[in-house]
Amino acid sequence: MKKLITENDILNLFKKGQNSIIIPKDALITPAAKDKIKELSISISSEVNLTKNSDSEILLPAKTVIALGNDHNGFVYKTFLLDYLYKKGYKLVDVGSYDTKPADFPEIARRACQKIQSKESHFAILTDATGNASALVCNKFKGIRAATGYNEFTAKSSREHNNANVLCLGAKALGDNSLTSIVDAWLATNFGGERHQKRLDIVSEIEKTNFK
Repeated sequence: MKKLITENDILNLFKKGQNSIIIPKDALITPAAKDKIKELSISISSEVNLTKNSDSEILLPAKTVIALGNDHNGFVYKTFLLDYLYKKGYKLVDVGSYDTKPADFPEIARRACQKIQSKESHFAILTDATGNASALVCNKFKGIRAATGYNEFTAKSSREHNNANVLCLGAKALGDNSLTSIVDAWLATNFGGERHQKRLDIVSEIEKTNFK
């Protein structure tokens, strides 16, 4: 049975401080719910997006958009991921850097987070030496939930439990095979909701208190 998403569902999420939602591919969204999503500027973090055709506004499947970024340590891995994910059908946005010259990881992480905040991408994947540096920066941005992926388990958990929208990877900590398995696990995992949503609601309240 397909899930029906109503205007009340959207309002209830918004009242809890949610500024983004995950919508299953086969979900049905009422016209009033779509209007409320636009009115409240709620980000849709899923493989569907609100688009228009020549007749009316409808909900259509859309490719997941991923912003990819790196510092000088992560350039080779980022280049590899661009090719790997492109072949899988993802739409990609490269936010730099574009060579192995020394690059400031905070600026690259800022660009990636801004892509998500502006709804130009659904997710971001960043590579630096360990992944920790990029995650540190990303988690300074409202609405961004960045996690460092050390293996498939940590990657899946960050999506299922924490609804992470940024994955940070360590080029000096992972091999090629680990890199792809971690990324695949992260992208294949959906947010679990329920008790996990309750905890993210607390995170949202903390954001409201600390982000002015």
